[in-house]
Amino acid sequence: MNNPSNRREFLKTSALAGAAVTFPISPAAPSAKSLLVFTKSSGFEHQVVKRTDGKLSICETVVSELGKKHGFQVECSKDGRIFDSSEFHSFQGALFFTTGDLTESGTDKNPAMSSQGKQKLLDSIHDGMGFTGVHAASDTFHTQPDSKDLATRYVAYGEKSDPYLRMLGGEFIIHGSDPRLQTTDLIVNDPKFPGLEGVASPVEFNEEWYSLKDFAPDLHVILSIDTSKLKGACYQRHSYPGAWARMHGKGRVFFTAPGDRPENWQNPFFLNHLAGGIRWSLGEVNASIPTNLATATPGYADIPPQQPKKI
Repeated sequence: MNNPSNRREFLKTSALAGAAVTFPISPAAPSAKSLLVFTKSSGFEHQVVKRTDGKLSICETVVSELGKKHGFQVECSKDGRIFDSSEFHSFQGALFFTTGDLTESGTDKNPAMSSQGKQKLLDSIHDGMGFTGVHAASDTFHTQPDSKDLATRYVAYGEKSDPYLRMLGGEFIIHGSDPRLQTTDLIVNDPKFPGLEGVASPVEFNEEWYSLKDFAPDLHVILSIDTSKLKGACYQRHSYPGAWARMHGKGRVFFTAPGDRPENWQNPFFLNHLAGGIRWSLGEVNASIPTNLATATPGYADIPPQQPKKI
């Protein structure tokens, strides 16, 4: 890394605080671009980001392997203090599989991100750092007030959305619960996007489907979710974006909605799609990303009916 002494000091203080922070060494060439995989769960902790016996989670392990395959370095952390460290500036990209308000220690009790650290992240992306959001990255930094009954999740805030969500390009409302996992079609709106070469549309896929809102108007929709095969009030809407790319200033932002099921982290379609998005965000491959939100998903602005409370 750029400054070994700063790196050692950061790791030392993290260890003293009992933080779950790991920096695996990648065999990629020293000149390879470096990706920070950040998986802090201030809200619900998904199975794919849980560490067991000090071992990296499914998400962290798989992305590390993708890095070895495609030649980018991967370093993994759940410690929010990394965004205030000099170490952060050595990364060319970040991947988030996170939940909740990351400025709070929350569910996993790992050190929180400071408000200054959050701003450093957003400024870095605006200045050219790449960003990949996976699944629950859209369930992070909800626009306030975020009510316990989720009523505020059904409000479209537009330009008043949290700045992290405006960067990402969309926000999680809710997912179905009866059943939670459902099979539907992913419509391939851009078969030329990296990682989707040769993929025929549609792609049948089983997932925990997030119902999303507040899509940035400049989205380039890569995949859209066919709601006609989904059950539940939250899917009573037209098809909406399930993966997209956009520019945030000079930064390339990629998001994909799948990622909940551990089994999907072994699925070739998902892995190729994810690797393509990461590589594009890092600037390793290029793609044309004209705005197509209204043409690919004409009903994208639908807000589904709020699910009735169970008695």
